[in-house]
Amino acid sequence: MPKLTSVHHLALTVTDVDRSVPWYVRVLDLEESHRREDPETGVRKVVLRSAGDGFSVVLVQHPDTERPAFDERRTGLDHVAFSVSSRAEVAEWEDRLREYGVSYLPATESQTFEGSAVIVFRDPDGIQLEVWSDPA
Repeated sequence: MPKLTSVHHLALTVTDVDRSVPWYVRVLDLEESHRREDPETGVRKVVLRSAGDGFSVVLVQHPDTERPAFDERRTGLDHVAFSVSSRAEVAEWEDRLREYGVSYLPATESQTFEGSAVIVFRDPDGIQLEVWSDPA
């Protein structure tokens, strides 16, 4: 049976791509790759890429922006965790979030995965994001 090897991209629905793209570029150091708008549906998509290992985050704006705020308790996305290679890098990300004025919970050890360090924060739409390091 063929095995999955990695996540190719992650698509997140946002209320305003023009507000979210600069935040993801600045705070997460992603690079805008390209944009697409479907004139028939009104759906706008922006592909952001990580310079390091090439994963992509796609921000999608649907024409119906009157959605309630993000809530991880609803069926669907709970959160997104981005990997880094060490606890030292977790600390560097903590400094970066502080520098950009992003509210976050300071690095703690994960209750779910023993020995892992995690920082928790939210994007402009309230989607929970994490920077994560597995044990050495």
